[in-house]
Formats: sequence, C-alpha cells, structure tokens
Amino acid sequence: MKKRNILTAIAVATVMMSSCSSNVKKQVEAQVMETHVLHSEDVDSLTPDSVIAILIEGNNKFVAKNITQRDVLEQIKESDADGQHPLAIVLSCIDSRVPVEYIFDKGAGDIFVARQAGNVIDADILGSMEYACEHSGSKVVLILGHEHCGAVHAAVEHVQAGNMTQMLAKIEPAINECTTDTTDIHSEEFLSQVTRKNVENMIEQVRLGSPMLNELEESGKIKIVGGIFNLRTGKVELI
Repeated sequence: MKKRNILTAIAVATVMMSSCSSNVKKQVEAQVMETHVLHSEDVDSLTPDSVIAILIEGNNKFVAKNITQRDVLEQIKESDADGQHPLAIVLSCIDSRVPVEYIFDKGAGDIFVARQAGNVIDADILGSMEYACEHSGSKVVLILGHEHCGAVHAAVEHVQAGNMTQMLAKIEPAINECTTDTTDIHSEEFLSQVTRKNVENMIEQVRLGSPMLNELEESGKIKIVGGIFNLRTGKVELI
C-alpha cells in the first residue's frame, strides 16, 4: 500500500512539474512576442528592392508555418503614439482566403492593404496608393491576384448584376487577350492565364492612371509590381 501511495505521489508530482514547465514556457513565449512597429527611419533606410525581399521572406515563413508571434494590440498602441510608416501598399482581391498580412508574415503598421473584388483599379484605389507612397513613404505597390478568383470566373461568365457589371468589365480586357479559338474558357489553365493577365493590366492601369506614382517609379523611389497567391501552397509568385 505504501509503495502504491509513493508511486501515486510521484505521478502527481510529475504532472504538476510538467504543467508548471508548460506554463513557464508559455510565459517566456509571451515575453518574446514581437511588439516593434516600423518608424520613418526604418522605412527611409530601405530601397524598393529590399522591401520586395522582405515581403518574399515573410511569405516564405508563412509557407513554412514559421510566422512571427506578435502582440498586435501593443503594436497598435505604439503606432498610435508615433504614427504609421508601412513598407508597401498591397491591392488584394476581397477573397476571404487571402489574409494579406498573414501571407507576408506582417503585423500592425507594416503594410497598407486595399481590397477590391478582382483586385481592379479605380480612382479611389489610385488615391489610396498615392497616399501610401507620396504621403507615408511606402516603397512598393503590389497588385496581388490569386488562383481560383471568383471575380475572374464571374467576368469570364459575363455575369451582369447591379454594380458588379461595371466592376467585372474591368477584367474583360484580360479575358480578350487570353482567348483563342481553341481555348476552353472554363478550364483552370485559362482562368489562371486571365488572373495573371489581369494583374499585369492593373499594373499598367496604375502607371497610366497616376502620373504621381509613375513619376515616383521612374525616379526609383518606388516599384510597382504584381503577384499571384496560390491557395493550395500559400506561395506568392511575383510577376
């Protein structure tokens, strides 16, 4: 009986020690959570190419499931005191499966994110990009499309409904540029081609629609680039 009691006590003590160890580990992990936010001197010291490299590195961490642990609330508090100085502005589709900050392993204050179905350009989006680059010093404009885009599929199907009609019409040029007599417009390959061409077209729309951004790019202060997010792998392929 005494031996059984001793073994029971040892087992209980082991569980308690394991629990304490786990709690300590959690406390240590909480203490090392990232709280730093970008300041103007951080962004000023970077080139557009180095910002692109940072975004690629962040996406690689996302794909490897090695994202940075952040105390986002603390980051928000710090940026509120000093203002925001994001590295880039990303125009993404509204698709809920494209969590932009996550896929680039970025936290509060790191990037501007604009969203529009089909990642299409209009005057308000251009104004937001100009604000990001001219006013806040962002170094990169990234148009981010994604595979299996519902807006692209709807445009290929020539959906016409309410305000969607005008929005989806912006994707039509990409469809026309990809269509051939032998093309199956319902194939995944064709939809992928349209998605890529649409991103390329939107990059040109930024340059044509905003003399300010075009001038910033020509002077080397910013870069306007595109990318495609793969829903299956999590990888962003830069165009």
